[in-house]
Amino acid sequence: MSNNEQPQHPRFKEYKWWIRVSFYIIFLLIGQSAATLLGRLYFDKGGNSEWMATFVQSSGFPLLLPIMFHFHAKFSNNDSSKTKSKISTLVLVYVFLGLLVVGDNMMYSYGLLYLPVSTYSLLCGTQLIFNAIFSFFFNSQKFTALIFNSIILLTMSASLLAVNVDSENSLGLSREKYIIGFFCTIGASVAFSLNLSLTELCFEKVIKRKTFSTVLDMQFYTCFVATCASVVGLFASGDWKTLDHEMKEYQKGKVSYIMTLLWTAVSWQIFSLGTLGLIFEVSSLFSNVVGTMALPIVPILAVIFFHDNINGVKVIALLLALWGFLSYIYQHYLDDKKSKANKSDSVEISRGGIEIC
Repeated sequence: MSNNEQPQHPRFKEYKWWIRVSFYIIFLLIGQSAATLLGRLYFDKGGNSEWMATFVQSSGFPLLLPIMFHFHAKFSNNDSSKTKSKISTLVLVYVFLGLLVVGDNMMYSYGLLYLPVSTYSLLCGTQLIFNAIFSFFFNSQKFTALIFNSIILLTMSASLLAVNVDSENSLGLSREKYIIGFFCTIGASVAFSLNLSLTELCFEKVIKRKTFSTVLDMQFYTCFVATCASVVGLFASGDWKTLDHEMKEYQKGKVSYIMTLLWTAVSWQIFSLGTLGLIFEVSSLFSNVVGTMALPIVPILAVIFFHDNINGVKVIALLLALWGFLSYIYQHYLDDKKSKANKSDSVEISRGGIEIC
């Protein structure tokens, strides 16, 4: 430390940490809500390509380049040697996570295509169940009574939606399409939760550095791989041949078609940045918990913009999901309170002259 640099007060560091976490939470909630609604708008107004819907979920990664250049230029002297020593491992990590992301995005696209937004959003709450399981195996997350309570409630919420097929058919959806959308959304929740836990594991075991540039690298290169895979799928499936006709027949016009896809891509990048930031600052489980806060937001917006039907079954499913979400939040509150108490005890012992290793 140079003579001109002054050590920062612990409370000031904590204050800055809370500011960063708050921004990440805002990014996640706004990005997730906007991206979900825009994705549904694309299909409602004439979009038909699942691969295009998959493509836009990762293709906004070039927007991160200016921020990446700034942070890499700022910290290049400190990080270059560490990056070169593990470049091959990082490439494997980015490729694996990128392929996992494209599979996840494809299943979410089918979910948005075949389900009302409100049903889709509620089913996404099952991410917490799978994230708790994966966090137990990969991130040393402990199971508590509150976590078990949350898992049971979210399972009941998803089960209610599963038996709600007849009600959804009143919206013009066939039973087969509803079932495909249901299981694709559940499968996407599994893939997304696995991705979160593996990302946290990579930060701890592979990258081993806590800088904002590592968060940007993870998002940029993973999205780059996912976008390349989406382009391959777009051409291999033949969907690219129909895009010109799709744009001309889009109900809102060509400009609206392009802007819908553009802002969907931007929204997903905002969401991803918030997600990775919370994984980096807290944990994958906390990131998923915050994402579940969109549960009461998206269905309400879906009723306003898409006139989704909210029946008694969905209301009960929503209440159960919110109850499960609050159980998670309260568990995090208890964990944080216990952690602060342990730190306080450690400080008192160290002041008494005992060295803390």
